[in-house]
Amino acid sequence: MAKDHEMMPVTDPSSKTSSPSAMSRKGAYAAGSYMACAVLLVMFNKAALSSYHFPCANVITLFQLVCSCLLLYALRCWDIISFSAGETQSIRYNPATLVPHKTLLHTIPLAVSYLLYMLVSMESIRGVNVPMYTTLRRTTVAFTMVVEYFLTGQRYSLPVVGSVGIIILGAFIAGARDLSFDSYGYMVVFMSNICTAVYLASIARIGKSSGLNSFGLMWCNGIICGPILLIWTSISGDLETTVKFPNLFAPGFQAVMALSCTMAFLINYCVFWNTMLNSALTQTICGNLKDLFTIGLGWLMFGGLPFDLLNVVGQSLGFLGSCLYAYCKLQGR
Repeated sequence: MAKDHEMMPVTDPSSKTSSPSAMSRKGAYAAGSYMACAVLLVMFNKAALSSYHFPCANVITLFQLVCSCLLLYALRCWDIISFSAGETQSIRYNPATLVPHKTLLHTIPLAVSYLLYMLVSMESIRGVNVPMYTTLRRTTVAFTMVVEYFLTGQRYSLPVVGSVGIIILGAFIAGARDLSFDSYGYMVVFMSNICTAVYLASIARIGKSSGLNSFGLMWCNGIICGPILLIWTSISGDLETTVKFPNLFAPGFQAVMALSCTMAFLINYCVFWNTMLNSALTQTICGNLKDLFTIGLGWLMFGGLPFDLLNVVGQSLGFLGSCLYAYCKLQGR
């Protein structure tokens, strides 16, 4: 009966090669899915942190991890997904046996980088307005290229490096006249860029060596990071603050939180799927391509950045660089 169930799309880590190649149709679908989920997730997180003034970004991350693990466990028990490429579709109700302990230990570096990435990224959204957040996040491509080179030895062609240069130039031009400059907010965003680069490069490296697919890596991240984050939020008093939050049971806030957790699950899957099918740098560039929509929605919904011609020129350059990179990947350069 289990073999008749239709499986959700997964990635076989063994099929990923280190040499550059043209993006497949499945790879393009993974990239597009990530961009759609990313835009929505930023909007929902920003709404919870800014519009409802929820003070505990770490608790949002904890809720997202718990919801992700519960959903993965249910999908695995129903044989809708598997956690590794060669896994049999037998039902296992014990969460401790879904992934071998040796494999779980092997993914600890990835889980640690994931936890840092989630926590710093969530805090970085609070510190700056949405348009400038997406602008500064574009510089992640430079960090990703450096980290990917040292961790996996990945090298890129001159056209790819040139397109990345255009993206970074556009980011600096767009932020040259930011009237709402916040040194702490900018520092947190750049820390988020470094954590993102390490996290994505770790997916490409550990994803291949662990034998787990996208869902398996997500499960290990949740199992390892969930208890750590629970202890941290308890010690720091974030859980107590959450209980006393005046809008905790407001229907609007609960709807935003539910949508944020749903989008977090989908975007985490798409990040693993896209990175393992394509590359860490491609995943980063996808984050830049979706920025155009995020910036537009951010201006309409949250404001925070006055119109400026220099900013528009910088945003356009960043978008042009992202399109050039996408063209190079489609051509297999």
